[in-house]
Amino acid sequence: MWFRANHPDDVLTMPRWGLFRERQAEAVEPRSPSIRTALITGASSGIGCELAKILAAQRHNLVLVARDHTRLLGLSAELESRHGITVTAITCDLASPSAPAELLAELRQRSLVIDVLVNNAGFALGGMFAETETAETVSLLHVNVVALTHLTRLLLPGMVARQSGRVLNVASIAGFYPGPLTACYNASKAFVISFSLALSNELKGTGVTVTALCPGPTRTGFAQRAGLCGTKAFRDNVMDAAAVAHAGYAAMMAGKPLAVTGLRNKLRMIPIPLVPSRVLAHFSRKYHEV
Repeated sequence: MWFRANHPDDVLTMPRWGLFRERQAEAVEPRSPSIRTALITGASSGIGCELAKILAAQRHNLVLVARDHTRLLGLSAELESRHGITVTAITCDLASPSAPAELLAELRQRSLVIDVLVNNAGFALGGMFAETETAETVSLLHVNVVALTHLTRLLLPGMVARQSGRVLNVASIAGFYPGPLTACYNASKAFVISFSLALSNELKGTGVTVTALCPGPTRTGFAQRAGLCGTKAFRDNVMDAAAVAHAGYAAMMAGKPLAVTGLRNKLRMIPIPLVPSRVLAHFSRKYHEV
């Protein structure tokens, strides 16, 4: 896997190490209270891009991670010029099992200490599970679940040691119900919600908070990649990515464990605990049929 810095010719190959090794935990360094650095995955577009803009406006230095190197460079230059901050762009495919460890090695090489972690990268696959490409299904689980968990495990100990930090995990309202035709996506977001709520409880009193952001359908490239553009889910009640990002930022800074965006989405969540799973699955399938 390749990592690229801000210049297109500055390409580094990072060593491949095993998952979750304790010696890879982020170094604890003294920090000025005025200096904050946020790492955002999936930062080249959509909600991740909008969160980068918000954090830059709040004077955070940024580490932007995504697969699209050209977009990352453009966004980095824009935010540096507009806000006078430092932005490090790292091209990285989180579908690779070794990506989080390699990303941490890059951070350590650059002496970057992360105060805010935004696990935004994720995607969906539309269609019958038995007919989806096996490699794509495995990639979805690596990006949506494994990379998110691994990055959090690598960066969280440093935050706890410094008694300060924020983690924002971008989940979805889809994590609250089974999703025929988006089976792995809904299941992956159910993991993110449960994982985030558990960590939020574990971290009480540490100065570190974890927030699960649960948007509904949002105007990004998400639906096109998943093949869901023609579905009811993306015809009605679609929020702007900027509005979702602002809600997520506010919830993260307030230390809320869970944030569902949009009034209609919040109302939609109210009856879910009372409805049998088979009924939820029936309506979810109708929602995602093309």
